[in-house]
Amino acid sequence: MISVNNLSISFTGTYLFDDVSFIVNDRDRIGLVGKNGAGKSTLLKILSGLQEAEKGTFVKPNDTTIGYLPQELKNKSNKTILNEALSAFVEAKDLESKIKHYTSEISKRTDYESDAYYQIIHQLTDANERFQIIGGHTMQADAERVLIGLGFTQNDFERPISEFSGGWQMRVELAKILLQKPDVLLLDEPTNHLDIESIQWLEDFLIGYFGAVVLVSHDRAFLDNITQRTIEISLGKIYDFKACYSDYLILRAEGREQQMATYNNQQKQIQDIEKFITRFRAQATKAKQVQSRIKLLDKIDRVEVEAIDSSAIHFRFPPAPHCGKVMVEAENLSKAYGNKKVLSNLTFLVNKGERVALVGKNGEGKTTLSRIIIKDLDYEGSCKLGHNVSVGYYAQNQADLLNPDKTVFETIDDIAVGEIRTKIRNILGSFLFGAEAIDKKVKVLSGGEKSRLALAKLLLTPVNLLVLDEPTNHLDMQSKDILKNALNKYDGTLIIVSHDRDFLQGLTNKVYEFKNQKIKEYIGDIYNFLQSRKMESLKQLEKKTNDNLKVAVSGESQNKVNREKRKLFEKELRKIETQIERSEKEIDRLEKEIKAIDDILLNPETYKEALKSKDFYSNYEELKGQLEKEMQIWEELNSKADELKNSEI
Repeated sequence: MISVNNLSISFTGTYLFDDVSFIVNDRDRIGLVGKNGAGKSTLLKILSGLQEAEKGTFVKPNDTTIGYLPQELKNKSNKTILNEALSAFVEAKDLESKIKHYTSEISKRTDYESDAYYQIIHQLTDANERFQIIGGHTMQADAERVLIGLGFTQNDFERPISEFSGGWQMRVELAKILLQKPDVLLLDEPTNHLDIESIQWLEDFLIGYFGAVVLVSHDRAFLDNITQRTIEISLGKIYDFKACYSDYLILRAEGREQQMATYNNQQKQIQDIEKFITRFRAQATKAKQVQSRIKLLDKIDRVEVEAIDSSAIHFRFPPAPHCGKVMVEAENLSKAYGNKKVLSNLTFLVNKGERVALVGKNGEGKTTLSRIIIKDLDYEGSCKLGHNVSVGYYAQNQADLLNPDKTVFETIDDIAVGEIRTKIRNILGSFLFGAEAIDKKVKVLSGGEKSRLALAKLLLTPVNLLVLDEPTNHLDMQSKDILKNALNKYDGTLIIVSHDRDFLQGLTNKVYEFKNQKIKEYIGDIYNFLQSRKMESLKQLEKKTNDNLKVAVSGESQNKVNREKRKLFEKELRKIETQIERSEKEIDRLEKEIKAIDDILLNPETYKEALKSKDFYSNYEELKGQLEKEMQIWEELNSKADELKNSEI
């Protein structure tokens, strides 16, 4: 258990958080949320011991171990991927050396009856027992399992880590932390460099993790699937809720409504008392009552409404210029980097108005195809843009491509032309760059601010095809929601690369999956695709288990094969059962709210009072609609669980 008491820290005279307290329990799954710059990463650094607070205490038991993954990391290792991952096993490696030493000593000695001999035997026994407990015999297997889960292949294991990009190096660092099995995991944006498949693997790992997990993430689906507690940092304070992120949003809104109602009632009471005092202050006959009211006013414990950070970007894309029906047409498109072929003989068509998501493991060619479409890379085959197609592009590293020595204003002013130049300050203001911020150098901006500035550049020229490569990296939840809303209102064609399932949901109507140098088309949004992939995976898994796993590998018995098969089915079943449990809690909550309204309707006195509210019946009908929808979800989940159980039989 970790205890944080009255913690405070400030930057440039402003408190990131002031006098905050909370406890991290042994099996907690905590989502740490808040806007960019709220202090989430700083708090994780304090919990990891890398930074000290100005005031307050941070207490943890001496034997509690902590693993911390920062947002950014500079890895200068020359080791191979596998050896770097194996470096996580510090204690096991130390024990391995001791065991070799003790074994060598025993083989040399002949004083079998001496105390010294028995002492070495005892030390060897202790070392062997500890080595087995911490998984020393399975170090390499565990390392390979985690690396593969995070997207590496067997062929990558012997390659130097220096050959890989920063994103892949962060995956190795994440693997090392997971392999160390600390009591508390502190993860700062762990999904930023992961593809959807790796994110789903990490979800399963963290759900079953034995210790506590505290994570910062702007991936709503990731938070909802893992956490059961949410701590928000806002305007220097924290708000702690025993709920996943989506439930926390509802509870937070309900709490604020109740707080506002209490505040308004108290303000009315205070106004009534002040009116009485003002009206009768000069009358001697009312002097006693006036003094009584004054004392009552002094005794009132004033309700304070929590301040809410309402600052948010607000924008919409310019109307798309007129163009032909075909936006992008590719035939036998191929691309290789040296001897490594990434795309092979792709043929596809993107029509006007389509909204296409590009998904798949990192390195499969999503960014490559994006750059080919915008004519930024050479290639083999054919890839043509349609009649009058104009393209707006947001690169995955767009924020890094900004000139660090230019100011925010200069970044936009240098590329703005015509009438739009008169609106630069308004555009920057809509992206939260106020009068002072526009004169800041790009190099001093945070990751979120750079991303907002890069997005602002997209508004300068109307386009009818937007190609966006990971536009949500470094954006907070609210900014992502506003970007998604703007894209939904955009009347042009959209091609988007993203690993954020919640962001993609409802945004696209077609999915291209990249795999083995090819693309496969799925009609529908991201969750339709994931459902299709899950069913395909289960069928492939069942076929592979039945056809291939019967072949003995390294002398494995059929019983072991059956156990592996059983474990895979149980893992999938656990996932569905967790979703069913969450759905049942939501149904229970909605039924209680509906029952409360039913009780009001059955009571003549409360019924008349309720009729005074215009929204009473509309809220009632909305709740019933939500309940009906949730019941349908619950039924579908149970059907999936039953199908899975039957397929196992």
